[in-house]
Amino acid sequence: MHRRPRLEDVAAEAGVSTASVSLVLRDVPGPSARTRERVMAAAERLGYRADRTASLLARRRTRLLGVPVLLRDAFRTEMAEEVQVAADARGYAVALSAITPVADEPRVVETLLDMRCEAVLLLAPELPPADLAALGARAPVVVVARHVAPDGFDVVRVADEAGIGESVDHLIGLGHRRIVHVDGGEAAMAADRRVGFRAALHRHGLEGGVLPGGYEEAAGAAAARTLLADAALPTAIVAANDRCALGLLDVFLRAGVRVPQDVSVIGYDDGELARLSHIDLTTVSQEAGEQARQAVAAALERLDGSRTEPVEVVLKPHLVVRGTTAPPRP
Repeated sequence: MHRRPRLEDVAAEAGVSTASVSLVLRDVPGPSARTRERVMAAAERLGYRADRTASLLARRRTRLLGVPVLLRDAFRTEMAEEVQVAADARGYAVALSAITPVADEPRVVETLLDMRCEAVLLLAPELPPADLAALGARAPVVVVARHVAPDGFDVVRVADEAGIGESVDHLIGLGHRRIVHVDGGEAAMAADRRVGFRAALHRHGLEGGVLPGGYEEAAGAAAARTLLADAALPTAIVAANDRCALGLLDVFLRAGVRVPQDVSVIGYDDGELARLSHIDLTTVSQEAGEQARQAVAAALERLDGSRTEPVEVVLKPHLVVRGTTAPPRP
């Protein structure tokens, strides 16, 4: 098998030291013009191509971005895929590491840094702001899909208050007046969505209830059972996210409550499950692809040295109307 030419082969062909070859190929000052000509001619004759990986390591660059991902969360896995696409378009690779019951987010971040990831992109992280700031002091960090003040790290998110507000406007436009929000509990972004819900109702001169919930199917299911136990079911529900909405839909289906004929349901995220024809969930798109592109761009600005101050990028979400919303029954 023909062996790939090495640096030593170029040095022997040109009659110079390997150190001189390395300086010439890296365009570092030192070697004379004649030496440069000899090295470049020898490299061309031999068909020498620099080892990109070795070169990056020598410069302490890996062009590798680290992304912790919660695999059971459809939105975060989709976001991770979008980050992969965005990074590839910029010539960077992505190392994904799963968050599990035995490997929490801080541990996963440490693993990614040990792998020499140059920057870390955190997808809807639950870490306290102080921990995010401490991490940002060690490596470029971009927090994605969470409302937190940029303090030594960058933030890319959507305006969740506006997204929930658009959901409420849609329901009121259909004629709904008894609307409930099943919230995200203490999870990231839940507070913004509660504020957006109440503010939107207030704009229309209405009041609505907020029911404790969460970002998983079980929370939506529990909320649905609570609502079914009341005397009067609301005509519309705005769920904390798509997974919470799926829990609501499952319990309603089993109880014989029709969606949207008896109650309209709106989710939040616009993940792949929401788009399935048998679910057809009206939901708010978080613009996963654009968030990913902006997050990768922010990380590379830090790595390339073109920016040192933290930034916050806030995108506008939009409502995707599908089959789980309709006017209330007369």
